Amino acid sequence: MKKMHKVINSIGSIGFVMISFIGISQPTGSGVTSNDLQLNTITTAMPFLAITPDSRAGGMGDAGTALSADANSVYWNTSMLNFAKSKSEIAVSYTPWLRQLTNDIHLSYVSGYYKFNERHTVGGALRYFSLGNITFTSDQGDVIRDDKPNEFELVGAYAFRTSERTSVGINGKFAYSNLTGGLPVAGVDTKAGVVGGADISFTYRNDDAKIGGTNGIYTFAATINNIGNKVKYTNVGSNSPGDFIPMNLKIGNSFLAEFDKYNNVVFAIDIQKLLVPTPAFYDFNSDGDYILMSGMTNDVGVIAGMIQSFYDAPGRIAEDEGGNYIQNPDGSYQVVKGSKLKEELSEINIATGLEYWYNNLFALRGGFFYESKNKGARQFFNFGVGLKYNKFGIDISYLAALQRQNPLANTLRFTLRMTLGEGGSTSASAKPE
Repeated sequence: MKKMHKVINSIGSIGFVMISFIGISQPTGSGVTSNDLQLNTITTAMPFLAITPDSRAGGMGDAGTALSADANSVYWNTSMLNFAKSKSEIAVSYTPWLRQLTNDIHLSYVSGYYKFNERHTVGGALRYFSLGNITFTSDQGDVIRDDKPNEFELVGAYAFRTSERTSVGINGKFAYSNLTGGLPVAGVDTKAGVVGGADISFTYRNDDAKIGGTNGIYTFAATINNIGNKVKYTNVGSNSPGDFIPMNLKIGNSFLAEFDKYNNVVFAIDIQKLLVPTPAFYDFNSDGDYILMSGMTNDVGVIAGMIQSFYDAPGRIAEDEGGNYIQNPDGSYQVVKGSKLKEELSEINIATGLEYWYNNLFALRGGFFYESKNKGARQFFNFGVGLKYNKFGIDISYLAALQRQNPLANTLRFTLRMTLGEGGSTSASAKPE
């Protein structure tokens, strides 16, 4: 009982730290209130590439970048695979998507890895996203045909261990998005979107870390996901810029606290940011011309767009008492002081999670994900459970949205994992993978 009391107290302390991180992550300052930023959500092509596929991270607020290695690390952080205890593993995940809106959209994900030795690991994954049944009609409402739009992604992964505590990883990927079946839309011919992309990742792991008097494993990880070409779904405007895919920077930290041979607790926190240009603010000037009022054009290349994403927020245009935009002497438009910086900070998402393991057989999970209200307002709690026996494991997670009528509410995820080759031990001293 004394040991269990210690575990509960430690979990409470870590939970307090989680709440503190969430509180300080909400940007303020420069005299700008929350009403000084307009809704300015960043949208991308192929958003299915950024949907969390597995139930473990899905039960921990989507904080998966620095979690211990398993087959789903191919999505979260390939460089982590070199620290896996098992020689190989396969995982299958299934997620009914947008259950509040429809019952025929789903995401399926299969992933796995194989360790040649302590320095070299390869892996792969297949992601399939079905958008359900859609009936295409003409302008007059006549049925043309029924179709099942879908998207998929193929990934090849390689991890190389650079030292006892560090590892790097790289993924090559191909993604295909067929949303219209080649049918004309509004008189415009359409085509499938095709992407060639890559992920890069880095992990530092210290197996001899200590926080206070608690021994454990500390992990720092960083990834850049979905570095790839822009997507076009039509041939109209051959010189048009196309749409960015969801390129994403994730920086993760985790600490696995080893209380005794039966009780382990993992605390994880991710900082995530889309590396995609922020939409600029356009409007009509006093002469009736449609012009860029603030921000920067997104008609740039992929690498330039990734760099630009750190400083291109338009902020909010200042208005006089009559509601007219205020111009500077040089003809530019005045921006509310501090609103550009605040908007940049509001593009940072925070994901936090806790995972408790008993005897490496049973897990309880919880987490929270925060996204600014002017950038999409995804704010939700996650809960999950996990069971392991011998070489098999099953994870289930549930998403509880904070807003009413949120289409993500009540999202369930299911994952089945199977360890192959060495590993799969259920001994009391084994650490969660």
